[in-house]
Amino acid sequence: MRWVEHYERKVVTADEAAQVIQSGMRLFLTGNCSVPQQVLEALVRRAPELHDVEIVQALTVGPADYVAPEMEGHLRVNTMFISANVRRAVHEGRADFTPVLLSEFPLLFKRGFLPLDVALVHLSPPDEHGFCSFGIEVGLTKTAAESARIIIAEVNDQMPRTLGDSFIHVSKLDYIVPVNYPLAELPMAEGGLTDLHRRIAEHIAELIPDGATMQMGIGAIPDAVLHFLYDKKDLGVHTELFSDGVMDLVEAGVITNARKTLHPGKIIAGFILGTHRLYEWVDDNPLIELHPTEYVNDPFVIAQNERQVAINSAIEVDLTGQVCADSIGPKLYSGVGGQLDFIYGASRSKGGVPIIALPSTAKGETISRIVPMLREGAGVVTTRNHVRYVVTEYGVADLYGKTIRQRAQALINIAHPKFREELTRAAKALNYL
Repeated sequence: MRWVEHYERKVVTADEAAQVIQSGMRLFLTGNCSVPQQVLEALVRRAPELHDVEIVQALTVGPADYVAPEMEGHLRVNTMFISANVRRAVHEGRADFTPVLLSEFPLLFKRGFLPLDVALVHLSPPDEHGFCSFGIEVGLTKTAAESARIIIAEVNDQMPRTLGDSFIHVSKLDYIVPVNYPLAELPMAEGGLTDLHRRIAEHIAELIPDGATMQMGIGAIPDAVLHFLYDKKDLGVHTELFSDGVMDLVEAGVITNARKTLHPGKIIAGFILGTHRLYEWVDDNPLIELHPTEYVNDPFVIAQNERQVAINSAIEVDLTGQVCADSIGPKLYSGVGGQLDFIYGASRSKGGVPIIALPSTAKGETISRIVPMLREGAGVVTTRNHVRYVVTEYGVADLYGKTIRQRAQALINIAHPKFREELTRAAKALNYL
C-alpha cells in the first residue's frame, strides 16, 4: 500500500495545481463529458497572470469560460474538433482549429508533433493496487497524458471505473486534486427525434444484417437508428463512442457481441457520451472495454470486424459522391472526427456497411443537401473514392463501383422531389448525365 503515501503527498487544491501552469506552456485538456471542471475554473482565475498558454483539445461538453473574449492573449484554444462551445471563438479568430483524423489525434502528442507540457485529466479513484481509470474518456486522453511532462489529475469519486486499456498508476501523476461532483451529461436526442430522422433510420436499419458490429457517430440520426434495431440478432459494438441507447439494446438482448470477429463478447469504444444512468452501468462492467483512439479508430483494426457497420452524418453530398461534413462552405463547423476512419474501415471489412446519412434538405426545405457541386470552400471529409451508401429519408443510393453517371442518377433519386428536376439539369450541364 505504499502507493497511498505517494497519493497523499501529491494532493493539492485546484488553485495550487493551476499555479504549476506557466506562460508559454502547451496544455492538453481532456474533453467530451470528462472535462476537469475545478482545475479548469482555477486556470481561468489564474489566466490574467499568464500569456500565450495553448490549450489543445477535441470536443468538450459544458461551459467554456476559457475561450471567452477576455481570455485572449492569456489562454488560446487549439481544437481538433469544433464543438459548439468553442465555435464562435474559432470563427472570430480567437481560437485555432487543427484538422486531423481522430485516429491520429493522440499520435500528434506521442510522436512529438505537439509536445505537451501539462495534461489536465479526470480520473476515477484508485483501486487497491493504486490504479486510476480514465473513466468515460479513455480514447483521446490516455496517450496524451502519457506524453506530457506533467500530469494534473482531478480524481473524482463520481467517475466510473471503466475497464480495458484504461488505467494509470498514481505514481505517474504529479498533482492530484480530489473532487466529488456529477459528470457532465449528454442525453440522446429523444425529444429532438422527428419523423424525418425516423424515416432515415428505417432505411439504415434495412442495411444492417444480423451479427453486424456497429459504429454510431454523434447526432439525431445515429440515435434514431438504435430504435429500429430491436428485431436484429447478435449485434456487436466497435465504435469511437456510445450513448444510452447501446445500454438499452444490451438489456433487450439485441447486442450480445457474440458474433464479433475481433474482441468477441466485448463492447469496444474510446469514450462515452451519455447520462448518469449510463455512467453507473459502465462502472466496473466487464462487458465494456475502452481503448486509446489510435487503436479503436485504426481502419485496419476496424476492418477485422466482419459485417462492420459505420453510420456517419454529412452537411452535403455532391453528385459524384463527395461528402462535406466539417464546414458550411469555408465556414468551419466541426471536424473530420472518426468519420473517415470508420467509413474506410467498414469498407475494408468483410460484409461491411459504410453509411453516410443526411436529411435531403435544410432550412425548412429551401436548400437541397444533395448538390451538383460542393459549395466553394467546403471540406471533403469522405472522398468520392471512399463513399458507398448514402441515405436520406427518400431511400438509399449505393455508389460503390458506380460511374459518375450512375452515381448522379442514384443521388438525384434520393434527393427531395422538389429539387430533382433542378439537379437533373445541373447534372446534364456538367455532363454527368
